[in-house]
Amino acid sequence: MRILVVEDEPKTAAYIAKGLTEQSFAVDVAHDGVDGLHLATSEAYDLIVLDVMLPRADGWSVLQAIRRTRQVPVIFLTARDEVADRVKGLEMGADDYLVKPFAFSELLARIRSLLRRGQAQPQAETTLQIADLEVDLLRRRVRRGASRIELTAKEFALLEYLLRHAGEVMSRTLIAEHVWDMNFDSDTNVVDVAVRRLRAKIDDPYPAKLVHTMRGVGYVLELRDE
Repeated sequence: MRILVVEDEPKTAAYIAKGLTEQSFAVDVAHDGVDGLHLATSEAYDLIVLDVMLPRADGWSVLQAIRRTRQVPVIFLTARDEVADRVKGLEMGADDYLVKPFAFSELLARIRSLLRRGQAQPQAETTLQIADLEVDLLRRRVRRGASRIELTAKEFALLEYLLRHAGEVMSRTLIAEHVWDMNFDSDTNVVDVAVRRLRAKIDDPYPAKLVHTMRGVGYVLELRDE
């Protein structure tokens, strides 16, 4: 999932981004209201963490502009702890309001709560499966047949991304953008290395291969007839 953090304090922004990245979120950061609004309205995010006191455009005006076109969940994060400010933020369309200083664990809990609320439809997926490979998204467990497979956080994120796009050829650029939150550099083989490691765990020990290379393009996850 992709999260936008709009925060002008570099240390706070880096702290939030690092913590969310460690939880397998893809994170973009903007340090002023104008850049934050541009990203919020031109990119697809699952949630936005928005400071109120921002240079160039404050959080109030940014939220108002976002709400004209997007209904993405927004958490206000600010040092302004007056009741009137909280009420104003919620009335303007914020989904939650967290006051600085804050514990990252509380911010993470609120983010997860809002994301669960947004996914609380009957069609929300808790497991992904192809052939005998099954991924439990809630427990973050992977099995192939009767075998439990241990994956790192990035390997899990990579597998989940490929599963959500099963049958589609995903380019290295898209994979890098969504799993590593980075712009793909053709001189960097981070995607290929990660795919090799994932294959070693979910494909190599089994006769039916699921991850396939599309030369010059990227990778596709699908079950093919022998």
